[in-house]
Amino acid sequence: MNKKIMGVGALGTLGAIAVAAYLFYGQEVVATEVTLYKNPQCGCCESYADYLRENGFTVTVKPTHDLVPMSKKAGIPEDYQGCHLSVIDDYVVSGHVPINTVNKLLSEKPDIKGVTLPGMPTGSPGMGGPKTGSFIIYQISDDQPTMYSTE
Repeated sequence: MNKKIMGVGALGTLGAIAVAAYLFYGQEVVATEVTLYKNPQCGCCESYADYLRENGFTVTVKPTHDLVPMSKKAGIPEDYQGCHLSVIDDYVVSGHVPINTVNKLLSEKPDIKGVTLPGMPTGSPGMGGPKTGSFIIYQISDDQPTMYSTE
């Protein structure tokens, strides 16, 4: 009997966490698989992979020397490329994109190729140092990248 009560209690707690996350973030928290392509020597990319893991994603890291051509093939112009390229569901996520924007992308499911935070901004997830201003995250489509969100 006590095992049943404990099991029901645990399920209730998990349900309460999911409801709280939905109410707080405005979206359901769902664990998703990510493939992250990075330069073999890049440590900040590993830190970003850890950041995604801490936020419920299952991440497979694949070292490559072909990030620029892979990013171009994904539709990301060179001036808008981040230092690594992730594939999440049917989207590409380039660079150190904050989790709120990743979750927004996955919950809204816009008709775009993905999002990018160009370069390696100080204070972004996986990068060291203090955040010095807003991050502008761009959406990638068939046209020139345009702003998707700011954080």
